[in-house]
Amino acid sequence: MSLRIFLFLLISLITVSGMSADQLKGTKSGTLIAYGSAMDRNMLISFAKKYLGTPYRSGGNSPKRGFDCSGFVNFVFGNFQIRLPRSSRDFKDLGTDLKPEEFKEGDVIVFKSFKNKTRIGHVGIICEANGMQSKFIHSSSGHKTGIVVSNLGSPNYAKRFYRCIDVIGTK
Repeated sequence: MSLRIFLFLLISLITVSGMSADQLKGTKSGTLIAYGSAMDRNMLISFAKKYLGTPYRSGGNSPKRGFDCSGFVNFVFGNFQIRLPRSSRDFKDLGTDLKPEEFKEGDVIVFKSFKNKTRIGHVGIICEANGMQSKFIHSSSGHKTGIVVSNLGSPNYAKRFYRCIDVIGTK
């Protein structure tokens, strides 16, 4: 085993061993705090981008069959042991709202429905943080390719924006 791998494993072990049981197990909101450094957020985004082009499928939650928006978000975060709601509407009251200048890669962005502006209808993951001009990765029913990267500042998404939340739990 190389020295780099040994040091990485040692540091990882020390980091996890110093965490409380609540941090390792999860919190009431369903988030897991064991991840969250800038590098881990980058890993989460890199993982999500591996699925670009995966088809949209209503109710879908797997790469083989396709994803709907919440199925994709749930799948990506689940890979990092972060438990999130399976339905986009369950993101309505989850966590605390972030101001645009606080958006970070890996935060979840929540949108109102096309048809009923009082309901939640879509979720995605910020992959390039830049306030209200951030880019986000999501499974879109409006694209043949399903998983795409879109700009929050585009008229279609800006007018439906509801909130952005940090589900990883780091500053």
